[in-house]
Amino acid sequence: MARIVVIGSGMGAMAAAARLAVAGHRVVVYERGRAHGGGVGRFARDGFRFDTGPGLLHLPAVYRDLFVKTGKQTLEQSVELGQVDPASRHLFTDGTDVRLPNASRAGVLQALDGAFGAGAGERWSDLVNRAREVWDATRRPLLEEPLRADWRVLGRDPYPAAPVQRGRLGGLFGRGGADGPPTLAGVARRELKDPRAVALLESHALAHGIDPRSAPAAATVLPYIEQTFGTWYVRGGMRALADALHERCRQRKVEFHFDAEVTGIVEKDGRAAGVELADGTVAEADAVVSGIDPALLPPLLDGQAPWREGDVRPEPGAGGGTPGRLTVLLALRGARPEDAVHRTVVHAPDREAELAAVFGDGHGLREPCPHPTVTVLRPDDPTVRPDEEHEAVTLTAVVAPHGPVDWTDGTAAEQDAQRLITAAEAAIPGLRDRMLWHEVRTPADTEAETGARGGTVPGPVLAGADGAFLRPANVTRLPGLYLAGGWAHPGGGLAHAGMSGALVAGLIVEGEDWRGSQ
Repeated sequence: MARIVVIGSGMGAMAAAARLAVAGHRVVVYERGRAHGGGVGRFARDGFRFDTGPGLLHLPAVYRDLFVKTGKQTLEQSVELGQVDPASRHLFTDGTDVRLPNASRAGVLQALDGAFGAGAGERWSDLVNRAREVWDATRRPLLEEPLRADWRVLGRDPYPAAPVQRGRLGGLFGRGGADGPPTLAGVARRELKDPRAVALLESHALAHGIDPRSAPAAATVLPYIEQTFGTWYVRGGMRALADALHERCRQRKVEFHFDAEVTGIVEKDGRAAGVELADGTVAEADAVVSGIDPALLPPLLDGQAPWREGDVRPEPGAGGGTPGRLTVLLALRGARPEDAVHRTVVHAPDREAELAAVFGDGHGLREPCPHPTVTVLRPDDPTVRPDEEHEAVTLTAVVAPHGPVDWTDGTAAEQDAQRLITAAEAAIPGLRDRMLWHEVRTPADTEAETGARGGTVPGPVLAGADGAFLRPANVTRLPGLYLAGGWAHPGGGLAHAGMSGALVAGLIVEGEDWRGSQ
């Protein structure tokens, strides 16, 4: 039995902890904050409860596998999990209103034909079919295996510009064109034609903090995943999932220490041998799992970077300088209408202006976006509201990170919050008349609570773009030190973080030549 120290208690870190404990190791978690869950937080007031991180789950199989392999109770026995249908509603400035059914290829085709005109659904379906080829080619190397030593092969975009023979890496990677590798925005314009369909596709990337102008065409896999595996909600919010995973760790005898900041990683005989805490104590270990941003590790390693020569590094740029989230929590009087949709996306009238505000205009300049794309979440969940005569609603928009924008400026943050509320009125008529109060959460709040630089939220890894959207490997230059969580392979999001925990546990239990479950 080895002693494993885990830094942080985010979802990836806890996923690794639970699996390692089941394998017979003694696992101790040190968390700088006062609670578990990392970015999967909760805000509660006056009987209202809100998720402050992700509000929906995709690829629930990741957590089904985790709960099956770490205890007697399955995921569905641990939380109440249900599909969201329709999966989403999309509102456009020309008045177009389209509702996309959950996990129904035919239903989506029919809905898009009805909203955008005949042929729109077929064009979307053709694109999703090509995205399936991306999924087939990249699922194992991007999600189910530790990052390969020849990871640069993943930097070539697997999106097929035209029907090609199916294959794995060799058959699809490297299919560029005379004009260079395609971007998601380019594919959207070329293959979907209708600007509303273009906005619909690009919104899947934007929701993950990814700029569709620089994202590889392989980012089409994002709507493929959602459309194929469905959109899911946990009763009580995603925080209930974090609570269930924490409880599973406790059942497996994982030991948690909160308000316990790690200030150094101890090295002995060329290996990670424990951690030093802010109070000066040292916790010895046979292996250390870091669940924090790897870019924050050099001060803990006497100034040395954790990655190996030739590894992916979290450099700023297309995949590294990700934006944050502006969130507005709304306490509303009045019952939730029976026909209300769980998730509505109110699209920005000027996408180019929005992208320039969030990602910069090419010269590093960002201006406030007067009309951002806003996601409105209205869960039909009695546990998040005081009674049936009230409703809890969450608004989110992707914004520039703290630093380029001063999100500590309360007046400016409130002005931006009002923009979100104005946009959300398209989805909730009479919204302002129903408001009891609202709470604004900015990237500065995220940074203060989670330690994430700039309050940024990591997105999932993508193939293509010369590897700009990959994350550092789970194995580091220092034997015995491993990386888990959204800032490590295979990237951010609830499902991807859970996968990172599975990969780290496999590497520790099976050895560093382990290539993942078959």
